[in-house]
Parts: sequence; structure tokens; C-alpha cells
Amino acid sequence: MNNVVLVGRLAEEPKVNETENGKQLTTVNVAVTRNYKNQEGIYETDFIRCILWNGVASNTCEYCHIGDVIGIKGRLQTGSYENSDKQKVYYTEVVAERVTFLSSAKPKETEEVKNEKSSKKKKTDE
Repeated sequence: MNNVVLVGRLAEEPKVNETENGKQLTTVNVAVTRNYKNQEGIYETDFIRCILWNGVASNTCEYCHIGDVIGIKGRLQTGSYENSDKQKVYYTEVVAERVTFLSSAKPKETEEVKNEKSSKKKKTDE
């Protein structure tokens, strides 16, 4: 059985690409924090490459942005290619079957606007 479940933050803005045969494709990196600390007492983060197809790809691009927390259910897939030095390079990626939108990152601008409104209100109240 090949099942993977991840919860992490989008490390990049998702963009839909269209393949030659008309399918939608999105490739994203998901930042997943490990559940234990390293020797320095820091939680390390793994950046996991995920492939999203068709409806999953378009919905993720429409509703999710960099920094948002998402859940991914899918399967592992491995592959290889030959680089420019004629060396074989192996890779592992997650092919997403389902993406769940868990929470949005608060844009810095939104916080700044709230702070400005709050400070203006305090000035008018004085």
C-alpha cells in the first residue's frame, strides 16, 4: 500500500500549467515541520515536492497561496533522469489525490491595515 499524508505550508505560490494533451498540472513544495527537535533544539523542516493534476491543481491554485497550511493525501512516486554530466539523478515526489485547505496565512499588509485603523481610532477617541 502506497499512502502519504502531509500537513504543511505552501512554500511557493501555486501556478497551473497545461500539458500538451490539455491536462492541468501544478508542482509545489510543501514545508513540513518535523515533530522532534534536532541537537540544537530546533524543529527542522522538510520541503516536499508535490504534483497536483486537473481539478486538484486548479482548485489549489485558485484558493491557496504561499504560506497557507494545507493537507495532502496521495502516493509516493519515484523517477530518474540523466543530468548534463551524464549522471543518473533519482527523485521522489508525492502525487496528490486530495488537497485540503486548512488555514490561510495572514498577509502582512492586512495586519498593517488593521494596525493603522486601530491607531487612527485611538487618536479620534482621545
